[in-house]
Amino acid sequence: MTDIPADHPRHDSLVTRHRIEEGVEKGITSRQGLIAQGRGEAFDYLLGERTIESADAAARAAAAHLLSARHPVLSVNGNVAALCPGEVVDLAEAVGADLEVNLFGRTDERVRAIADHLRAHGASEVKGLTADARIPDLSHERAKVDADGIYDADVVVVPLEDGDRAEALGAMGTVEIVIDLNPLSRSAQVATVPIIDNVVRAIPNIARHARDLRESGANLEAIKRGFDPEAALADAERAIRSPTDGSGRSPDGARD
Repeated sequence: MTDIPADHPRHDSLVTRHRIEEGVEKGITSRQGLIAQGRGEAFDYLLGERTIESADAAARAAAAHLLSARHPVLSVNGNVAALCPGEVVDLAEAVGADLEVNLFGRTDERVRAIADHLRAHGASEVKGLTADARIPDLSHERAKVDADGIYDADVVVVPLEDGDRAEALGAMGTVEIVIDLNPLSRSAQVATVPIIDNVVRAIPNIARHARDLRESGANLEAIKRGFDPEAALADAERAIRSPTDGSGRSPDGARD
């Protein structure tokens, strides 16, 4: 990776771009993932590359759902594996969740590469290779899931998710926690908990909230009931349409 000065105004964005590039080189991320990264980056730029208040509240609600779940699962695709593998493993440990690889451009080689990558970052077990169940009404490869993983889960974290699978999981009665920088995406619109934030911020933020909630003995059911997904989506859309950094100033206009 090219050395990027810490004081570069686009430092974090450039680092994530390089992580995706490395993911492609390692066979973890698809080339289409590069395009998806750029699309998300545009929304994050308008958000001021920060976690807005409603996204933080959504992360807290997500933590409450995960802690009270019967069987929580974190779904991992190529971009997530490239961007925040250690953070995903840490979240799984914080809430007692399974990790499962799920890909649109699925090959056994890519699934194994991502599973190995997650193990290299501390995961003890990674699901997704068995693929002995299917999500109903999906004709593509993302329908393939493990029977004792996503198929059996009552709560699934689906970062950077395809809208059609998000809809299909919802039809199964699964509680979906979606991480997506576009509040207008189908995934965010159908989510029980839409977190409109960058995955590299959202994943560790959920883990932080989970540990805080467990230590404080907070009322998880009250937190879940108190979260309003439509209000969170509306707030994120307002933030994107009228971007500021929280002090009334527009985000930094520097370009790489």
